[in-house]
Amino acid sequence: MKLTFFAILFPLLGFAQWDGNRTPTYPELIEIYKKWDSQHAEIELYQMGESDTEFPIYLVLLNGAGDSLKTFQKAKSTTTVLINNAIHAGEPDGVNACLLWIEEWIKKGKSTKDLPVIAIIPAYNIGGMMNRSSLSRANQDGPEEYGFRGNAQNLDLNRDCIKMDSKNMKTFAKIYHGLEPDVFVDNHVSNGADYQYTLTLIHSMKERMSASMKNLMKNQYFPALTPDLKKKGWDWVPYVETMEETPESGLQVFNDLPRYAQGYAAIFNSISITVETHMLKPFPQRVQATKAYMDWIFHWSKKHGETIEKARESSVIREDIGRKAQLPFNYQLTNQKDSILFKGYEFGYKPSEVSGKNRLFYNRSKPFTKYIPYYQTYWYRDSVIIPKGYIISKEATEIIERLQMNGVEMIEMDSSMKQVHTIRIVDFETGSKPYEGHFIHRKVKSTEQEEIVRVPKGSVWIPCDQKRTRFIVSVLEPRCEDSYFAWNFMDSYLQEKEYFSAYVFEDEAANLLKENPSLRQMLENKKSIDPEFAKSGEAQLFFVYQNSDRFEKKTFNRLPIFKVY
Repeated sequence: MKLTFFAILFPLLGFAQWDGNRTPTYPELIEIYKKWDSQHAEIELYQMGESDTEFPIYLVLLNGAGDSLKTFQKAKSTTTVLINNAIHAGEPDGVNACLLWIEEWIKKGKSTKDLPVIAIIPAYNIGGMMNRSSLSRANQDGPEEYGFRGNAQNLDLNRDCIKMDSKNMKTFAKIYHGLEPDVFVDNHVSNGADYQYTLTLIHSMKERMSASMKNLMKNQYFPALTPDLKKKGWDWVPYVETMEETPESGLQVFNDLPRYAQGYAAIFNSISITVETHMLKPFPQRVQATKAYMDWIFHWSKKHGETIEKARESSVIREDIGRKAQLPFNYQLTNQKDSILFKGYEFGYKPSEVSGKNRLFYNRSKPFTKYIPYYQTYWYRDSVIIPKGYIISKEATEIIERLQMNGVEMIEMDSSMKQVHTIRIVDFETGSKPYEGHFIHRKVKSTEQEEIVRVPKGSVWIPCDQKRTRFIVSVLEPRCEDSYFAWNFMDSYLQEKEYFSAYVFEDEAANLLKENPSLRQMLENKKSIDPEFAKSGEAQLFFVYQNSDRFEKKTFNRLPIFKVY
């Protein structure tokens, strides 16, 4: 590859600078990888697709096969670890850690004997990388300059994995499903409490894992993680998400919904981890901690590659979903309390110099090591029976396109009449403020009804007997937290399109009540139990309309998703 003028910087600056308090700009970063690509056959750099800026998203591959086709085939057929850096561009620890790890690997002779296929996204949030400053991460100790959390559209890309509003996510899906990684690592920097650890980790909720993946993590991953990292000089603790204001109130396991990169990877049965280094530790120290974990996960994944592959394959054939024929969702943290040994600092309160009110502070001169509560058990509030498959009506193009981008197997259909279960929305709540560009729906209630419907040509049949079943059900069932319905892709079906003029419909409504005693009885019952309704002539007239054959029952609140059992 040809080098741009940025390449002339590197003979002067050298790579060793990345273990200090500086992180590269995006052009600098890509030029480093271009140089390595041109100099080392073991390092492959590929331009994978668009971002939210004029710059493309790149993928770096180590221990590949020498060309794109063979390398991606090797990634799918052997153990592969995918590293994602700078999804929050103000958190660049992984950017530097990857540079240092590769430089060290090159100096040691580039041995691939103990390595899986390693895939690295050098920097995912390019728009955020270009929005560079030293001010936006107010609580973070270095580096000197860094990027911004939002992308060029001001989206948090770590909330975009299901809705796919950004070009970045469309490219990420191409990368992810092109590799089908066995292990996914998303590198971050934490916010929140103060404590002694530099390295914290988020692991997927055990309740969402298949039995085989849960056993793998319990029996192979965790027993090796702590002692191996200690040999490297690092201690770790689960991500410090506190129950109340301070860690001593207890820690809780993070609910990794599929909107997040970690949850997205987990729903496809990858081992999925988020590295969260502590914001208040110096940048070089955080980088080294990130590097140490990556080095460990590379070698652990290679050592246990066959076991990982078998566990994932067991998940793919619906090991537990098939047996139970249902998917649990809407998980809630329980009151079940364990304990965890924690290295923290004593906290207290003192008058604020800003407001004069009491403010929290942590006293680093008073460290402690003690057991604190740990809440790590969730229980599902809802579940859904997994159908034989789904039919998505042709007009739902945004849904079909997103399913295609996520590698979902589907068959295009001809026009026909089908006996299906339709889905209607009964109730939901919507936030008063936008969340990542959407007014997300919550507490969704829906019903199903067996009907014969006309399926237009160009609709698709999506069988559930495929390896992406967990993803399919999670996005198509409207009551699931991160369903396409929740993210507003079907809002047009919630709006009534026809209505009536009251002065005209009054006479027709009177005739309907005369001809239909059961409708009159429904009206009288409603009036007897609802005083406000009984006072409103308008509400009573609409009640008659809504419960008559004049109302648009066939289409109102009915989603363009049909189920076949």
